[in-house]
Amino acid sequence: MFDKNSRYKDLPLTYREDARGRVVAVVPVPEAPQQTLRGYHLLKQGQRVDHLANAYLQNPTGFWRICELNDAMWPEAITEKAEIAIPNR
Repeated sequence: MFDKNSRYKDLPLTYREDARGRVVAVVPVPEAPQQTLRGYHLLKQGQRVDHLANAYLQNPTGFWRICELNDAMWPEAITEKAEIAIPNR
């Protein structure tokens, strides 16, 4: 179900019934990783978090690590900040 590099791949699925009576798989939220701060990036208009992840972490799919360090649920929430905390690789 998940990529071999996903932080969700080893988490146990649970099953719940939704409002329409369907049984759906639910993935728990994984624990936040321990990260150290590399520094701060001054955000410019139009910059995207996946591009920053590629530039700083050499992994565009690592955008979630930047979100996690900035306490943001969605990448779009970070675009409201002037400075973005960047984790070490």
